[in-house]
Amino acid sequence: MSLETINQKIIQKPSLEFGLIFSQSIELFKKVWLQGFITLLLTFVTILPFYIMIYIPMIAAGITDPEMLKSEEMPPMVVLAMVLLLPVFLLGVMTFGIALNAAFLRICRQKDSNEVISEDYFYFFKEGRLGKILKLALIMLGLSLLGSLICGLGIIYLVVPMSLFPAFLAFNEELTAMNIAKASFTLGNKNWLVIFGLLIIMGIVAELGIILCCVGILFTAMLSKIPTYFIYKYGVGFDSLEE
Repeated sequence: MSLETINQKIIQKPSLEFGLIFSQSIELFKKVWLQGFITLLLTFVTILPFYIMIYIPMIAAGITDPEMLKSEEMPPMVVLAMVLLLPVFLLGVMTFGIALNAAFLRICRQKDSNEVISEDYFYFFKEGRLGKILKLALIMLGLSLLGSLICGLGIIYLVVPMSLFPAFLAFNEELTAMNIAKASFTLGNKNWLVIFGLLIIMGIVAELGIILCCVGILFTAMLSKIPTYFIYKYGVGFDSLEE
């Protein structure tokens, strides 16, 4: 679908229903909890190198000057190097996070439609798709920095449209990164309060897994991502044949 078609469909669709999306997200979670767990583990593995990278200056300084590790303050050059690496760290984490979340949403659609298709967690790592995701991550990083400048209040508003990036990426591969962002803002602005409520409530419910010896949260954390699939399904919809 083109951006114009998507915007038209968003306008024509009725407003989202909180209760419907919440209940259906719980039901779908029963089918995809294992896939969500695998996605979470893959996310940890793929972003781990970026965590190691940001600490390289500290490690290098510790090797060359072991006494530095005993000091309460790090040398200014080490701090500067870590600050310079921070945007690269954030960009890497966002890029791989968006790619894996989008793949998880594709799996959610397959399970919701009872399709018997192999689960491809690395779908967006193939055929040059990662380049577009990198641009999308740059947009997200820029918006996050912009929102932070407005006393942090901008982030509260931006968290809704930015949470929809993986859904539009997953189900509209023909869209450019900028058009994905524009479509996300169109849907997010129309249903901002409902989506924000779903993100908060589902996030709290997902955190309840910590009750199970803290390990349970690894199995419930991805519950917070499932509403995004239904937000897209009812807020935009798929093509008429599939619907």
